[in-house]
Amino acid sequence: MYWYEDEVKRLEKDRLKLHYEPETLFYGSSTIRLWNSLYQDFAHLKPVNLGFGGSTLAACVWFFDRIMMAYQPKQLVVYAGDNDLGDGRHPEEVFIFFKQIVVMAAERFGNIPCYYVSLKPSPARWQIAESFKYANNLIENEIVKQQNNWRFINIFKPMLDVGGRPRHELYADDNLHLSQQGYEVWKHVIGSSL
Repeated sequence: MYWYEDEVKRLEKDRLKLHYEPETLFYGSSTIRLWNSLYQDFAHLKPVNLGFGGSTLAACVWFFDRIMMAYQPKQLVVYAGDNDLGDGRHPEEVFIFFKQIVVMAAERFGNIPCYYVSLKPSPARWQIAESFKYANNLIENEIVKQQNNWRFINIFKPMLDVGGRPRHELYADDNLHLSQQGYEVWKHVIGSSL
């Protein structure tokens, strides 16, 4: 986990620069970190961007207490797990890390509304799309079964074309991260769910 240390230190320094008390935490991988319009898109929710580059859901669990220590939010939005599967982990492992985040969020924040944004269908990882679908299904079913303060936001389907494949215009040149059009879809889908 030392690989993420500089990014985590950056988040800790950024906290000191905030001139307001954030109400909505956006936590996760570089898809969150690179969301340049996030503060404008969700200004009414007093957001803070706690994404860190290349992070896995495992790393989000590892650094959760440290990163969250300085916050008392009204809601939490999590996107991670994409890189876990890209690194060769199995959907069941992503599911276990998700369950750990649920426990940690409850211990840290109590019963605030929490949202898990489903894994996205990127062209760069389309060869393991079935693993993405399976991980999404495991997490969504757990959220439905538990009927607690967590909600599942399905971003996978809105990012597919009529043929059921990823819409290329929603992705940057690396076919992994989002284009501005991609973030517009995220803004709409996530915004309507919060």
